[in-house]
Amino acid sequence: MSGRLVILPSFNSGAHLPRTMLAARPHCDAVWAVVDGSTDGSGDLAGELDGDGFRVMRLAKNSGKGGAVLQGFREAKAAGFSHAIVMDADGQHPAGSIEDFFERSAKSPGSLIAGVPVFGPDAPPERVRGRLVGNFFARMETWGMGASDSLFGFRLYPIAPALGILESTRGARRFDFDTVMAVRLLWAGVPAINVPMPVRYPDRSEGGVTHFRYVRDNLLLTAVHVRLCFGMLARIPRLISMRCL
Repeated sequence: MSGRLVILPSFNSGAHLPRTMLAARPHCDAVWAVVDGSTDGSGDLAGELDGDGFRVMRLAKNSGKGGAVLQGFREAKAAGFSHAIVMDADGQHPAGSIEDFFERSAKSPGSLIAGVPVFGPDAPPERVRGRLVGNFFARMETWGMGASDSLFGFRLYPIAPALGILESTRGARRFDFDTVMAVRLLWAGVPAINVPMPVRYPDRSEGGVTHFRYVRDNLLLTAVHVRLCFGMLARIPRLISMRCL
């Protein structure tokens, strides 16, 4: 199946989840929500849309963003999809970019199409500054050939190589998902096409939520980059050959 699929991993996204599903649907053939052990009733709200291109998968226990995407990729591969966009379920990402990403992928089907955030005045300063260190290390680990932003959640993945990476590691299950995939897909020979796009941060009055825990998740990302740096050293010959192509 060569249809256009959007996967929304979601944990306690509230009313944003069905709104994001509805916003995405005119731009693709199918929208699948993976409700990742949510306890806020958002799975029930999303379930009201089931059918006509919508599908809701429910995980009994929270497995993290990467765990939810892994389930979505497995189901997508079984259904015959070759590519899928993964985007946040909370309204941060512009649904209008979906068609552009699929058009770019049609011209370069072996590539990762990676969103690069263009921050507006609503972006929390700590989120803007905090990603600078991670992006520096991700660029070093990919020799500047991978996704320009290692943490942005709007990307179009070729499912086969992405699923292979996820099934080969115990990591990339939580907030490390985007970083690990940005680096390891490049190592696997999947080039990145970077596309600037606006990102919106709904405030709490609009139901905006974040599950990022500053200490816990920064420690997780630090450990991930240590492992990736060692992995990069073992792949220097391959990176040199990729740079020379």
